[in-house]
Amino acid sequence: MSRLTEFERQVERLRKKIEELKALGKHEPALIEEIENKFKKKIEEFYSNLTAWDRVQLARHPNRPHAIDYIKGVFTDFIELHGDRHYGDGKAIISGFGKFNGQSVCIIGQEKGRDTKEKIERNFGMPLPEDYRKALRVMKLAEKFRIPIITLVDTPGAFPGIEAEEHGQSEAIARNLYEMAKLKVPIVSVVIGEGGSGGALAISVANKLLMLENAIYSVISPEGCAAILWQSQEKVKEASEALKLTAQELLKLGVIDEVIPEPLEGAHTNWKETFKNFKEAVGRALTSLKNLSEEELIKERYRKFRRL
Repeated sequence: MSRLTEFERQVERLRKKIEELKALGKHEPALIEEIENKFKKKIEEFYSNLTAWDRVQLARHPNRPHAIDYIKGVFTDFIELHGDRHYGDGKAIISGFGKFNGQSVCIIGQEKGRDTKEKIERNFGMPLPEDYRKALRVMKLAEKFRIPIITLVDTPGAFPGIEAEEHGQSEAIARNLYEMAKLKVPIVSVVIGEGGSGGALAISVANKLLMLENAIYSVISPEGCAAILWQSQEKVKEASEALKLTAQELLKLGVIDEVIPEPLEGAHTNWKETFKNFKEAVGRALTSLKNLSEEELIKERYRKFRRL
């Protein structure tokens, strides 16, 4: 059991006890207030000292909002487009057009699925080549009609199976990197959960790259890193620290442009506040890009990735 999971269970038990005390101690509000203040302080102390592995757990939390939740909670008038016009319709990426603050935008989101049936249908958020080709087709449409692109990154990585290799996985990812670098419209990417390797990079070649406070973005998963470097899954905590995969570390390194704050205990505890913070940050990013010419957008994107 992880440190975070155990703390969450302790917090839940304490919350129940406080509710019981409230019911019994109606005539002692000062005592209840004192207990609540101590309780809040304990939570604040814990979440202000999260390890990299703790943030990995939060990024993967089962109740964390997914791409489809952001599409429903932040955007309006969304119309999904299907098919890559080559082979099929990948289900791990949702692509389409909608409105953001009244402005038409292209939305590309990696979706993991919530229950077992959805996870299987969405391939656990691991895109196939047809997912990437569909996403690029829709992004090219956005470029044609001069519509900004917003991508929502949340994947453990591109699907590594034989089927994906047979359909040209590496070529599809490379093609997206190449084509996104040249798109003549603003691109804002947000890592909302996991940003795993080339599977994430294939939809995040952006002018502005943002991350939720407890999201992660790295070249490999902590488990994969631990297996390669130490041949042991017991070293995932060390691997998490070594990878510098947290939003805070990546901001220091200049990999990302902004960290979007989450509610104290994580995005999964208050979707409404998370969506509000997301909306404000993406709005700022789009505003900062709106007056750039097509040539300036491409040059800025190029310079950004050359610096990395």
